[in-house]
Amino acid sequence: MSDTARTWVEVLFNVTYLAVIWSLVVMMIRRLPAVRQADRAVATRLIWAFALLALGDTGHVGFRVVAYALGGLNAHPLLVGLGALSTAYTVTLFYMLMVDVWRLRFSRALGWFGWLLLAAGVVRLIVMVFPQNQWDQVVPPYEWGLFRNAFLVVQGLGVMALILRDAIRKGDGMFTWIGAMIGVSYAFYAPVILWVATVPMLGMLMIPKTCAYVAIAIIAYRGLFVRGVAPGAAPKSKSEAVARATR
Repeated sequence: MSDTARTWVEVLFNVTYLAVIWSLVVMMIRRLPAVRQADRAVATRLIWAFALLALGDTGHVGFRVVAYALGGLNAHPLLVGLGALSTAYTVTLFYMLMVDVWRLRFSRALGWFGWLLLAAGVVRLIVMVFPQNQWDQVVPPYEWGLFRNAFLVVQGLGVMALILRDAIRKGDGMFTWIGAMIGVSYAFYAPVILWVATVPMLGMLMIPKTCAYVAIAIIAYRGLFVRGVAPGAAPKSKSEAVARATR
């Protein structure tokens, strides 16, 4: 694939992704009052998690789109770096919230492992402040990229393990799929972390990795905000009424 074709694929995907993820966040917010009371706390944290994810990615992919429009990524490294920094912070908070989602969904105490995952998030937030990260560069230093992302891997795979363990035990299909999609996202993200500096085309794996996050949002929306509405809750539109009648 030529550089021009790759640029257009990335730009079109980024714009589409932002439209989809923000739409899902808005729909979650609108339907929150209809969610069963027992699921309300989990639903609220999922809204915060995906709103943060969408906000950070608006900076990340949005700034990349702007940089392309203004002459390319290498012409505006600070813009690209600030976008990467914004999503680095919000995805860290996303996984900290997902730990709490797991705790509430399965009525579990955090325990030492839950606290470890939260601590990994706090340490990562601190590590990203250091100037050695060189956020003003399009391609950050390899060693520091590995260092800060190691904490994210601990967060993500840790919460995935907790969710899958309890969801499978309890026959919770929705959260089994959510845990599986977290695993899928890391399967695509790992080669990017390890080798994108030497093989730039691996950056395209961020597309299926991002699609996995969209899948998590869709699974959560359908399971909690559509199927999980309180009995007798009034639908807000004709389409919702039809959907409810056919369930």
